[in-house]
Amino acid sequence: MKTKKIIFLTLAIFSFSYMATAQRGVRIGYIDMEYILESVPEYREASIQLEGKVQRWKQDLEKSQREVDQMKLNLANERVLLTAELIEEREEDIKIKENEILEYQQNRFGPNGDLMIQRRQLVQPIQDQVFNIVQEIAESKKYDFIFDKSADVVMLFAAKRNDISDEVLRSIERAGRRVQAENKKEKREIEQQEKLDEKQDEMSEREKELQKKKEEREKAMEDKKAEREELMAQRQRERDSIRAAKKQEYEERRQRLLEERQRRRDSIAEVRENRD
Repeated sequence: MKTKKIIFLTLAIFSFSYMATAQRGVRIGYIDMEYILESVPEYREASIQLEGKVQRWKQDLEKSQREVDQMKLNLANERVLLTAELIEEREEDIKIKENEILEYQQNRFGPNGDLMIQRRQLVQPIQDQVFNIVQEIAESKKYDFIFDKSADVVMLFAAKRNDISDEVLRSIERAGRRVQAENKKEKREIEQQEKLDEKQDEMSEREKELQKKKEEREKAMEDKKAEREELMAQRQRERDSIRAAKKQEYEERRQRLLEERQRRRDSIAEVRENRD
């Protein structure tokens, strides 16, 4: 059901884009959330710490499972020596231990377990920051649509010039520097750096536009070249067709003349034979 909704949403967006293109150029960009997250130092450090916890949780599970396996092995070896009451007691201990393992596994790795909760806590602040930055970029640079390349909406092709992930990352870095600034001098330096970054973004934007126009010109030239080649090929086919038709007509006329000559010769020969 979720996949159908995503497909429907994608088709609806691109249908709208197609209709809007007829009136004006639709501006589309995208980000790669996975790339952004992996490029944020705080996220990387927290991910490493979380991975350390995950490994410890897995080790705890493996240790408990080994204990259960040993309890089962001991029971199997000693069963013939034990009374029914002791066997039942041992089996109950094993069952309790297995339930504890299942509960621990759910608490750590289940849908609402510690792993999912801590991952959400780790990602959410950055996702919120990215969302706000994307809104600002979309409004200031007049984007119609901005997609997340790493989300469920399938992108069969994405031109690199439409990727604004680095622009989002620079905004995150600028926000981090502003928070860490401790005095007026540092703040002034950060402001100057931000102005330089903004100029760089503007230059990058112009470069993207120039690249886009260049690609459009190259495509138009290729289309015209293909059109010329097709026209030349069509003319060549017409010339070949006319030449073949003339050749056929010549062969047919020549054949008729030869046949006519042969009939005259046969007629003359027949008259001579009758005289003799």
